[in-house]
Amino acid sequence: MKKTSMVNPPADPEDDLRDEYDLRELLPKGVRGKYVDQYRAGTNLVLLEPDVAEAFPDEEAVNEALRLVMKLAEIQQRKKVA
Repeated sequence: MKKTSMVNPPADPEDDLRDEYDLRELLPKGVRGKYVDQYRAGTNLVLLEPDVAEAFPDEEAVNEALRLVMKLAEIQQRKKVA
């Protein structure tokens, strides 16, 4: 079997899109950012400070702690109303 070689290999091996490809021809009706609003609506990313992140081993621990804070705030509200 003859080994094939690329005439013009890409500068970045991860980038396999050839220079001669024109995305306007490949995706004539493509719209950039078409689903970005839907994506953002379903994503709630929060970055923790390093000292806070050390206190929680995983996302479930963070959720549990925040639920506890919510319950405590609810109890405080009931005390103020009563």
